Parts: sequence; structure tokens; C-alpha cells
Amino acid sequence: MSRTTIVIIIYILGLIFGALVLDIWDANTNIYKGLLGLAWTALLLIGLFFAEKHEKE
Repeated sequence: MSRTTIVIIIYILGLIFGALVLDIWDANTNIYKGLLGLAWTALLLIGLFFAEKHEKE
């Protein structure tokens, strides 16, 4: 399994955790939950960048 696939699977598991445990997509969402989702997506992009960079080398 490639590193890119592993990063995407971890991201999806984090989204499911955030939805079920942290209630990120609840009706009473505040700025903290929004920033948490944004930070998680930023970590995905950083992880994808480094995974692709490592596979090319």
C-alpha cells in the first residue's frame, strides 16, 4: 500500500471520529469545531505533499 493511500485512510478515519465523537457537524457548531476541521484538512494536504515527494525520490 502506498503512503498516499495510508494518509487518505487516516484522514477518512479522522473525519469519522470527528463526526461521531466530537460532533463537528452538529447543529450547534462553533468556531472551534470549524477550525478543527480546517486544521485536519490542512494536515491531510501536508501529508499528501510529503508522501508524494517521498515516492518520487
